[in-house]
Amino acid sequence: MPKVGMPDIRKPQLVKATMNVIERVGLHGASISLISKEAGVSTGIINHYFGGKHGLLEETMRVILREHSKTIMQSLSCIPVNAHYQRINAIIDGNFKGFQTEGEVVKTWLAFWSYSMHDHQLNRLQRVNEKRLISHLKIELKALLPKKQVCLVAHGIAALIDGIWLRGALNPKGINPDQARSIINDYLDKQLFYYTDKH
Repeated sequence: MPKVGMPDIRKPQLVKATMNVIERVGLHGASISLISKEAGVSTGIINHYFGGKHGLLEETMRVILREHSKTIMQSLSCIPVNAHYQRINAIIDGNFKGFQTEGEVVKTWLAFWSYSMHDHQLNRLQRVNEKRLISHLKIELKALLPKKQVCLVAHGIAALIDGIWLRGALNPKGINPDQARSIINDYLDKQLFYYTDKH
């Protein structure tokens, strides 16, 4: 976390610089020196306010996660609360469109996932993000499926989102939002059909 007193204008500047450098040279090559040069600030500012590269990466991921959450919440606010299928699709779309698919954001996400396996604080951020996604999905699925199926299907959709996003991130052609929605809707429709047909 950045220290209190960090000028607000510097935070987005440093976060953007961090993502740009990670996109260009990868996480391991993204030194404080390169990031500070990219941002046009001294390395001392980064070390003072963030405690080094690790703290800056943590703040960068917090910004990405906040933007991710804001995108989904804004989409949901435009859809009636009883339009559960459409709201699930808004959640899906929030993972495959806009900010989340920009090159530097994608590369930072990949670095974050890798790094979080060995770092308690970053792993905690990842768990919070995962729980938020599952929670959003369960709220909508409760109206469409029996209680015992809700958690299972929510985790199934979340796994598809992560898997398709990862495959797209590693594909030179990038992430295909329409294909992602089609695949996930196919899974959801089969789950809904099974429930309707069997019950």
